Amino acid sequence: MSTPGVSVDPFQSFKAAQREGWTHFAPLEAFTTIVAPYLVRHARVREGQRVLDVGCGTGVVAVTAARLGARATGLDLTPALLERARENAKIAGVEIEFREGDAENLPFGDASFDVVVSQFGHMFAPRPDVAIAEMLRVLKPGGTIAFATWPPELFTGRMFTVTARYAPAPPPGVAPPPQWGEPRIVSERLGSAVKDIVFDRATLFAPALSPQHFRAMFERTAGPVIKMVESLASDPAKLAAFRTEMEALISEYFRDNTVRQDYLLTRASKI
Repeated sequence: MSTPGVSVDPFQSFKAAQREGWTHFAPLEAFTTIVAPYLVRHARVREGQRVLDVGCGTGVVAVTAARLGARATGLDLTPALLERARENAKIAGVEIEFREGDAENLPFGDASFDVVVSQFGHMFAPRPDVAIAEMLRVLKPGGTIAFATWPPELFTGRMFTVTARYAPAPPPGVAPPPQWGEPRIVSERLGSAVKDIVFDRATLFAPALSPQHFRAMFERTAGPVIKMVESLASDPAKLAAFRTEMEALISEYFRDNTVRQDYLLTRASKI
């Protein structure tokens, strides 16, 4: 029975599974570190600005912004990643506030930040309309919102689509993360709250010894893939089929011991 006046999150169990699934993400910072400066430049982060990194993971964007003199704050759902983020900030010699929290319920006041960014983070919030409304709420008028996402038609977007076919169906109302990589959908979601939307694309070349190595690495580190593999523990034939399909997909983008991963950069100004 619910308590009168208290809002119950219908995706509480889903988010709990996400929190657990992303616990092992830290090794992937070797890839996301490369993307961070591109996002920070795209967001036009400057010294002295208050910057919020939503879904900060191990803090690579927040640390990159802080090294430029920004006053950075990072928020993530997974405590283990925040521990790594604090360690990364300490090693870099920068002061950053890291908070555990939910992209759909940001624990900050209205108009608190000059810049709000997210690098492959907010796209996993189940309700895009709620997440983007929260990111815009805490952004000052005239401030910048910017993020990096995976286009659905390219490698990482296709990888999540393959994974979704083998995984248990998410709760009704959960939007596929790769939709955030489609400029038309991004424009619709940002809507009339922003102006001057700018899109760009960039490429990450991730090192891998073979397609099989890359597939195995994602099975140990990427939250949705980890949960999908767990769900197939009692169905070895289906798990083998997934691995065969995934390795075939990786092979399309594998060359010279790297896997090509193209991503979309978005920037807009809050009205």
